Formats: sequence, structure tokens, C-alpha cells
Amino acid sequence: MAKLHALLHLPAKSTVTFIILIGLFLLCSRLADAQTGVCYGILGSNLPSPPEVVSLCLQHGIRSVRIYNPNPNILQALSGSKISVMVGIPNEDIPAIGKNPAVAQEWVQNNIRRFPGVSFKYIVVGNEINPLNPADAGIAPFVGPAMENIYSAVSGTIKVSTAISTGLLGQSYPPSAGAFRAEIAGFIGPIINFLKTHDSPLLANTYPFLAYAGDPSHISLEYALFTSPSAVVIDGPYKYQNLFDAILDAIHVALEKYGGQNVDVVVSETGWPTAGGPATTVDNARIYNNNLVNHVRGGTPRRPGKYIEAYIFDLIDEDQKSPELEKHWGVFYPNKQPKYQISFS
Repeated sequence: MAKLHALLHLPAKSTVTFIILIGLFLLCSRLADAQTGVCYGILGSNLPSPPEVVSLCLQHGIRSVRIYNPNPNILQALSGSKISVMVGIPNEDIPAIGKNPAVAQEWVQNNIRRFPGVSFKYIVVGNEINPLNPADAGIAPFVGPAMENIYSAVSGTIKVSTAISTGLLGQSYPPSAGAFRAEIAGFIGPIINFLKTHDSPLLANTYPFLAYAGDPSHISLEYALFTSPSAVVIDGPYKYQNLFDAILDAIHVALEKYGGQNVDVVVSETGWPTAGGPATTVDNARIYNNNLVNHVRGGTPRRPGKYIEAYIFDLIDEDQKSPELEKHWGVFYPNKQPKYQISFS
């Protein structure tokens, strides 16, 4: 209180200097947040150790990572690094957590509170669960309850969400027609209500590459790579020069139809592979990911000027994944050498 009283009586010149310093501090804080993160997968036979991976991230200015399960060795390595962490709850663990708040408390105790030095930003309850997929049918009903139980267990101190695939959209073209599949209303509705209530973002795995690879006769490579010289899709007052924005705005519109116009979307996975499929070259991956980092600063046509939080998949190639395409999404080789030059800020 004494310091505040003193500040209120600073000479005019000192007051201006103080205001400028505060402004610079706030700007630096926003710039620190406005960095593209990476997804850290571990399905590789020749990956560097977690401490080496954390050092690699710090060396290259990576300040946010997504991990898909609470691996204790990785969490221990991240402790004290100040890298913000998105940690996943594996799909198979969701029913037990959704059924029993005590199980949620135990999960949080073992995987969050046990690592006080880790800067947890999000807890992700499941990845790409689709209630229309028979393998997910027994899990989907428990996603919403599990989110509620985990939120209660962390007392609201960490944002809780789930990561969806864009396959849950029944309509995405044009973006103004964006809508979730009607058959999943009972699944997605409670999730969006949770996100609205607790001011949490929806996480979406968003891949222009997959859309391009699936329909190259109608989707140009330039539109997918952020390199189109002009708008490709005109949707009323909105002009789309890249597919990334079009997909994201289709999700925004789909959210609005459930009253989620104020729900942010975090791109929890995106990227471009360097081998294994059409147009999968190192140069195209370099172009896509560098353009992504630069593009997310400006928002989308429907949400201009709003920074898009995004995570590049993948940090390092994972040779134990299949099919072949899945092995080549890394920005780095397993020997920690970069495949191409990229800045994450």
C-alpha cells in the first residue's frame, strides 16, 4: 500500500516513465503468450530423453508444449522450465473419472499436484473422441462428466477442455454454414455448455494438409500452404485466402449455433508432414509451419486481430507410428537436428 501511495505522488516525468514501463511489461507478457507451441509425442524408438527434449525446446524458443498423457519422466523434466504444458487424459481413463469424482481427485493428485514446478495450462480430457465411432461409443458419454470432475478436482485453477477432430463437423463449406453433426448434439452440447460456464477454450486438431490430400482436385496447394496470392473463397463479407482460416471459422460458426460465440478455439494440433504422402516435402512443411506462426497473430476473417493459440504437430519424428505418413510430422529429427529453419515466436 505504501508503494502504491508513493506512485500516486510521483513527479509528472517519473509517472510517464512508470506508465511506459508498465506498458512495455504488459506488451512483453502478451508477446510471451503469443508463441506457437509444439506437440510432444513419444511413439518413437530413438527419441532423445525428456531432459534433452526440454533443453531442445528452450534452445529454440519453444515455450508451450502439448503432451498426450501425464508421463512422470516428462513432467519431471518440464518442472522448473517455465514451459507451459497442455497435458492429456488418455481416452481409456475417461469413463472411470467421469463416473467417480474421487477418481478425478486421485488423478489430479498423482499427475498435477505431484509436480508443483510444472506450469500446467490445460488439462485435455480425451483426444478426438467421436461418439459415432464404435470404439468411442463407451467413452463419449463420460467426457462431459469427466471434465466437470477434473475441473472440481483442480478447483478451477487450470483450464479444462477436450480436443476434437474436425470430423465432428457435418458442414464446413462455406464457413458460414459451419455446423456440428446433428447426431452428436447430445455429446457436443454439454461440452460447449461446460466451456461457456468455465471460460475454457475448445481444442481442435486442424489439418489443412489432410483436406488437401483428400481432395487435391478441388483444394489447391497454395490455399493449404497460406501462399495463395488472393482470396479463394468469398463467403458474404468474409474473404478466405487460406484453408486454415476457413476451417477455423467453420468451427466458430458451429459453436455459435450452441450459444458458444464467446468460446475461443485453440488449435491443439496442426502441421505438415515431410514424407509419406502427396506434397509431403521438407520445403512444404517449412512453408506451412512458418506461415502458420506468422499468420496466427492476425486472427481469422470472423475474428480479426485475435491471436490464435496453436500447436505444431509434431516436435520429433515418431518411427513407431503407422501408416508411413504418421512417422514424418516432426520439426526435428530424432538426433535433435532441425529439418528446416523455423521461428516459434
